[in-house]
Amino acid sequence: MPRRVWPPALGVAAIALAFVAGCTVGPSQRPALVVAGEAPTPSPQSTSTTTPLPKLETPSGSQISWIDCTDVTHQRLGTVQIPAGLTFQCARVLSALDSPSAPGEGYTRLALLKVGSGRTPLVVENDLNGLPGTLYAAELAGQLPAQFLKTFSLIGVDRRGTGASDPVHCVPESDRAQIIDYDPTDTDLTGLLDASRNASQQCILALDTRSAALDTTRSAEDLETIRQQLGVAHLDAIGHGEASRVLTTYANRYPGQVGRFVLDGSPDPSANSTDRATAQADAAEKAFDAFAQDCVQRVCALGADPRGAVVRLFAQLRQQPLPMPDGTAITNGTAANAVLIGLADRTQWPALGTALSDAINGNGAGLEAIVAPVMSGTETDPARLDADLVSGCNDEPDRLAQAQVATTVKSLSGKDPLFGGVLAQDLTLCAPWPVPNVRLAVPVAKGAPPVLVLATANDPVTPGTGSQRTAHELDAGVLVNWLGSGHGALAQSACATQAAQGFLINGRVPANPTTCPP
Repeated sequence: MPRRVWPPALGVAAIALAFVAGCTVGPSQRPALVVAGEAPTPSPQSTSTTTPLPKLETPSGSQISWIDCTDVTHQRLGTVQIPAGLTFQCARVLSALDSPSAPGEGYTRLALLKVGSGRTPLVVENDLNGLPGTLYAAELAGQLPAQFLKTFSLIGVDRRGTGASDPVHCVPESDRAQIIDYDPTDTDLTGLLDASRNASQQCILALDTRSAALDTTRSAEDLETIRQQLGVAHLDAIGHGEASRVLTTYANRYPGQVGRFVLDGSPDPSANSTDRATAQADAAEKAFDAFAQDCVQRVCALGADPRGAVVRLFAQLRQQPLPMPDGTAITNGTAANAVLIGLADRTQWPALGTALSDAINGNGAGLEAIVAPVMSGTETDPARLDADLVSGCNDEPDRLAQAQVATTVKSLSGKDPLFGGVLAQDLTLCAPWPVPNVRLAVPVAKGAPPVLVLATANDPVTPGTGSQRTAHELDAGVLVNWLGSGHGALAQSACATQAAQGFLINGRVPANPTTCPP
């Protein structure tokens, strides 16, 4: 199901990470706890599988032709400061479109970006509703420890239908606005359902048979195509957020080709759509509490009670939306979505606080900028709602009736007043989608080597409970649980990043589970 939680266009300037040292390891009846000041200790290999982690490979017979795209990438990155000396190369790969009406036929073009001097390719994929994978890899390159780029070449992939990979652009702008701006407190979902229905119809008309070929299953097949063309026997990869499902789907089908996989914030593979919305609303409320505490400590413009200030802002915008110079308006729905977006990237929390304070004072430009990647996008990063709607609904097995969603809106609004309504309303979006739905298989990856799963306790996009469930379902899942807030732990938690570094670079499997402090 598509989620109206689109991470911001880009993070802030690359930061140097100060790492706490090591993990306590060894047999224990409780989670290992990473404590600052402890010396690093090698962790024992997981005993749940006899398949060892494959060695890092040097590609042999790569079929991909790379061209320099440093200047273009810097333009796409905008104001984000990337460490001096980083260069980028780009390429395109053809993969079978494989529409259900024409199995194995047709092609889709996948955009790739390479950064780093390491000999081993490390594929990077991102959420459908986030940065295209190419830009996410470029941003990640500026945030990870230097050893990553000495060991690996990060290979960012724009998933089919996103970024520059034959992007989906099919939802009328007025319908995007209706979806984003809808009053989260409204249990009359007629207008939202009408917008979702028209969006679905227009996308089916625009995409034709391609509409059913945009999903997680076929994105996993794209990974196999990329592995073959990279010229490696095993695929090493990072999946951020919902992209983790692409990796687990791949591992289910190709366990023998799995190399070193890191899932950074995985959706719950077993919960239904209503339970996922409930968990996401709860995590978002807790992430907001962490944001509010950070805001008070920084003496931000929201004052001593950020939650109270935002509650009053939402109520004010519900009664009187804030007009914008372009003729649009900031509604309480727009604001709720903007806050969810800002919470996802904790490096953007100061900017989120400023945008909310400005809106309280009658200037909605900051909130408008936060939702802009969803509403309109750019030439190199099309509006993210479109691909998320199409691919998300293809993956979503639950198509709920309007009355069911209305009941959930009422229930979650009472339980999680800031975000319960807006996340419950998302359950409407796939109701009119006409493509037959197929439930993804539970991730087991029988016979695959250990898979590292990073969980963030208060993740407003993919809650930590879902990542914990994924680690449990996997035949060789290894859990690192960060007791922090934001979307994903990699490059956000020094402890979790250190665990991923040891796993990917040194083949060191952490104790299962390991807990990282906030």
